[in-house]
Amino acid sequence: MTSDLTGLLNSPEAARVGAVLVIDLAALVANWRAMAARAPGAECAAVVKANGYGLGDVAVASALWQAGARSFFVADIEAGVRVKTALPQSRTLVLHGVPAGTELELSARGLVPVLSSLCEIERWGAHARKLGRKLPAFIHIDTGMNRLGLPPTELDRLCNDPTGLLDGIDLQAWMSHLACADDPSNPFTAEQLRRVRAALARLPKAPVSLSNSAGIFHGPDYHFDLVRPGIGLYGPNPAPWAPNPMRPVIRLLARILQIRDVTPPDTVGYDATHRVAAPGKVAALGMGYADGYPWSLAGKGVAMVAGHAAPLIGRVSMDLLTADVTGVPDGLLQVGGWAEIIGPHRDVDQVAKEAGTIGYEVLTRLGSRYHRLYING
Repeated sequence: MTSDLTGLLNSPEAARVGAVLVIDLAALVANWRAMAARAPGAECAAVVKANGYGLGDVAVASALWQAGARSFFVADIEAGVRVKTALPQSRTLVLHGVPAGTELELSARGLVPVLSSLCEIERWGAHARKLGRKLPAFIHIDTGMNRLGLPPTELDRLCNDPTGLLDGIDLQAWMSHLACADDPSNPFTAEQLRRVRAALARLPKAPVSLSNSAGIFHGPDYHFDLVRPGIGLYGPNPAPWAPNPMRPVIRLLARILQIRDVTPPDTVGYDATHRVAAPGKVAALGMGYADGYPWSLAGKGVAMVAGHAAPLIGRVSMDLLTADVTGVPDGLLQVGGWAEIIGPHRDVDQVAKEAGTIGYEVLTRLGSRYHRLYING
């Protein structure tokens, strides 16, 4: 741990919490630039939904704005207001579109909705005509995911009357979303590309956006005019069929609250699931499942204490983890010190694999109690 980081961890703010989430903004920016370099003919936006994948949407978007990003995708209006207020010159796009009754707020705030139905298109156009000016929008075409986007019947209606239905709308892009891009063997990705091209042949000309993080790695055919990296910005591998090309962005550190000696037949934690096999030391760490650390990781994984491995043992409690620190030299082990839970020794993808989930969930569950410490930004 660098001396600069050690000093920050000794701050009054860090002293008040049981765990600290260190966020490397330089690594985040490097990941965005790497994604942009893979799609040189397209604008590289940034997906900062779910509060910037748990890292803070305003902080993430602000760092990427300084690096050159100009378009940001959020899920809902509340997040859109946060990002647009912080970055008033940005193009902030709301993936959940225009819920009925929110038209005036969206237009007044300068947010750009992603419209996914003819009903939304009609309401947004009517609101634009009422204001007497065109309003910007992306329009989402469903190419088989059956989640958001115009279904085939509504797409047909739009193709048959684009001028009437798009009256009042400043169409900034057509978009769709890849369902299986993280599996290069799945033929559905190529099928979605075919469906996108078939739809575009029937629609008015406008920029096009298709690729998420994984889609970017499928090559130029998928890049079109704007790419939308999300998970790859934050460090997990967006192309799991190959070594991870992204830089790690987070380190998660838990404070050592207590250290105690244990001997057989002692047990550790709820339900006495861990039985002590030999004399040793156990440390209680200041985080648990209330901080988003998966309960399913009971007895799995390894923390690092002063560069030494400390296996995590027993159940995951609401506010606590327990670690076997027997292997940590006494001179390096102290109450108030730090145990690294996620970091270079054990990244987000590894934690997700051990928990039986995906890196997206591990990141977005990172709790509100952490002191978020931004470095290199």
